[in-house]
Amino acid sequence: MTATPQEVTGDGAGDGRFGVLPRRPGKIVAVHLSYASRAEQRGRRPAHPSYFFKPSSSVAPSGSTVERPAGTELLAFEGEIALVIGVEARHVSVADAWRHVGWVTASNDLGVYDLRAVDKGSNVRSKGRDGYTPIGPALLDAAALDPAGLRVRTWVNGDLVQEDTTAKLLFPLAQLVADLSQHMTLEVGDVILTGTPAGSSVIGPGDVVEVEVDEPASGATTGRLVTTVVAGQTAFDPALGSLPQVDDRQREEAWGSREAAGLPPKGLDPALRAKLEAAPTAGLSAQLRKRGLNEVSIDGVAPLRPGTKLVGTARTLRFVPYRKDLFADHGGGYNAQKRCFDTVGEGEVIVIEARRDPGSGTLGDILALRARARGAAGVVTDGGVRDSAAVADILPVFSSGRHPAVLGRKHVPWDSDVTIACGGATVQPGDVIVGDDDGVVVIPRALVEEVVDAALAQEEEDAWIAEQVAKGEPVEGLFPMNAAWRARYERERGQ
Repeated sequence: MTATPQEVTGDGAGDGRFGVLPRRPGKIVAVHLSYASRAEQRGRRPAHPSYFFKPSSSVAPSGSTVERPAGTELLAFEGEIALVIGVEARHVSVADAWRHVGWVTASNDLGVYDLRAVDKGSNVRSKGRDGYTPIGPALLDAAALDPAGLRVRTWVNGDLVQEDTTAKLLFPLAQLVADLSQHMTLEVGDVILTGTPAGSSVIGPGDVVEVEVDEPASGATTGRLVTTVVAGQTAFDPALGSLPQVDDRQREEAWGSREAAGLPPKGLDPALRAKLEAAPTAGLSAQLRKRGLNEVSIDGVAPLRPGTKLVGTARTLRFVPYRKDLFADHGGGYNAQKRCFDTVGEGEVIVIEARRDPGSGTLGDILALRARARGAAGVVTDGGVRDSAAVADILPVFSSGRHPAVLGRKHVPWDSDVTIACGGATVQPGDVIVGDDDGVVVIPRALVEEVVDAALAQEEEDAWIAEQVAKGEPVEGLFPMNAAWRARYERERGQ
């Protein structure tokens, strides 16, 4: 039996707030991340779709205004394709799912990043505000459309800033409908916001955002959904809840890149990197110890190729002990290990927690090649390495040993970009990693300039002392230097 959109009356139909929608939606379900271009921009590629709810009170018609709340800076637009359910759906298959979509239209999934700190994931405060789901201006008959042939475009002040097609979705539109229907009944009038492509960024008072959904093959179009930003005047009451707060990570995600947000590059400054490459880990370790940091060496690891120098910022990956049922859920497909290597940034070091168990490989030549292609600085693992000879030729790798077995003998890839323990040292994403033949040290980002400058100064001093010893001077009073030797050193250095 062919499903056809049901006639809808009442319950808000004709209410100006809900524009062209057939009724006030019972629920609005939004997808967190669905386009490959957005996943690449964010540096993470989900294995499955995930969702959040938006209230129906957030719906607004084309031509409406939206407030950027007083005291906030990061209001961001997200042009999206909206699906409106036309036939109730419960436990429908992917093959049948599109028949339950009555209409397609354009939407703008607006959100304030300043309000994500407490509710991130649920997005209750950041995306649930009045007017934060503009929809329209026209409905397209879903039955007449190819769900893989739709396009979404967004303009800000007349400039095209987003353009992508449903052919490049990570999860096809029908899959989203079918997946949601196995968890809840999708009722007539419900709306699914299907995610935004790359290009989402920050807007402010006076900006005009336009979103259009069309099918290029047929020429069908929703027309442009127009929203204008205005400045909110009502301040948040600190007695009622948390206040807006932002940091550089939120700015980067809201603007779309560090460059667009006016932030310095995430990697190490070239001058700082050069200093770290010149500084031995022994000297860095000594300076860290002087500052009370004793547990900052990743013990038990060595370079696959002697003479290797490694410098970069940490990207973390955690394995948990092998368990058959957990490996079945997390070990196959596009797991945490593959996602980490597939999204590692230039100049980053993948640091792997494998619980000091070298009984299987935590990477091999294929993943090493992917890391090199992404510009990674190297890998540190307190587990084993497969294909070790080939890996050693590809990029700098420090490990606790070599082993021919695959990952599933000992480990389950669990998660990434979290605080981990590697070789007895705590490592956080963004920590500075330096390795050489003596081992690997972890330097907190806030201390790196101070520590490396002190280490290089000490190296200069130690080199002068070594010259004196080579000339026959005794080490008594020279190493460390007493006042007389110190005066001579300062004098000669000045000359």
